[in-house]
Amino acid sequence: MQHLAWAAEQLDARKPDHCLPQGLYTDPRAFDFDLEAVYARSWLMAGLECELPSPGSYLAFNVGNWPVLVVRDKAGEIRAFHNSCRHRGSILCQPGHGSSPKLVCPYHRWTYDLDGSLFAAGRMPEHFDKREHGLRPIALRRVGGVIFVCLADDPPRFDDFGDAFADYAGPLDLTQLKLAATDLLVEEANWKLVMENARECYHCPTGHPELGTSFPVHMVRHFDTPRNPDGASFAEQMDAAGLPHKAIEGAWWQLARFALNPGTSSISMDGQPVCAKPLTTLNGGNVGSLRWAIDPHIFAHATGDHVFVFSCMPVGPHETHVFSRWYVHKDAVEGVDYQLDELKELWLKTNLQDKELAENNQRGILSPGFVPGPYSLEAEALVARFTDWYCDTARDYVECHA
Repeated sequence: MQHLAWAAEQLDARKPDHCLPQGLYTDPRAFDFDLEAVYARSWLMAGLECELPSPGSYLAFNVGNWPVLVVRDKAGEIRAFHNSCRHRGSILCQPGHGSSPKLVCPYHRWTYDLDGSLFAAGRMPEHFDKREHGLRPIALRRVGGVIFVCLADDPPRFDDFGDAFADYAGPLDLTQLKLAATDLLVEEANWKLVMENARECYHCPTGHPELGTSFPVHMVRHFDTPRNPDGASFAEQMDAAGLPHKAIEGAWWQLARFALNPGTSSISMDGQPVCAKPLTTLNGGNVGSLRWAIDPHIFAHATGDHVFVFSCMPVGPHETHVFSRWYVHKDAVEGVDYQLDELKELWLKTNLQDKELAENNQRGILSPGFVPGPYSLEAEALVARFTDWYCDTARDYVECHA
């Protein structure tokens, strides 16, 4: 329990509207604490349903040190399990996508049906009961074509977010997409620094010149765009198309549909669509960007032509894996409707720029002269919100386990 007392001291030392004390960014104890207190108790976006196109399709990934497996069973239901054999714990499926009629442990060939039940276990005694050794399930929710999981036995309330997300994302019909590309970026920075950077655009005008072509980098507070002369017109167009757009939020999530810069309709190098097969024809396909974000780990942007998802997973005290995924309409043909390098170019550049910023931030925080500074509540309102959420979630865990 010593790390809980240490975490409590760190949390108590944080000043309102300031970044975190040094130890929560640098101390090895923070890594284990964050996994237990935050990632293990939060809803996480696992991917889109289109990534599991048929029975036997699976998606495996790690949440920190913990392997997770999401699979579509024979009846078409999507399930999530701890990716750990009930025999001696080996991983069943390596990280990534795959397909198999059954889940077979590579170590001793214990075999599971797609519903997680144990199908076969060789050379076990006569009294061995297979029913007692199925894979351990993980809470899973599906909404609007997106899959969310939570490792907690008692997950946070989901329905408020689920209902809102279905309303905002429904017109884009995310069930009709396909995964076009992925990318993994290793950042030598604490995950909270990566996410703080991802929750603000204070740095964007100078840090992301390419992004500024289409993206309103001077936004304030919760994706307000006072510098965009088309803002009022955009709201009227969205209302006329029946597309909800007002910024809304819950304890751990945010949703907003906002106007892109004048003359642009996609988040791309030139602000023009990077896929000729649109996700929607509403408003001529120009629907701004639907942004959803869930704490602790993702933001996503869905424009009229493609969807981009950024996901942050802690790997060590000073190491974070950033996963990027690009989705297009399921009928879009690579080389005809879209070029892969053009689809990925802007966010690859942006992520590399953010990697440099986050790693530089980490090196500076290691300084003995570091003192937590105040946020700009105009430009960094969402960062302050993220840090407040982190502290509240962490403190709740400490109090529950004191």
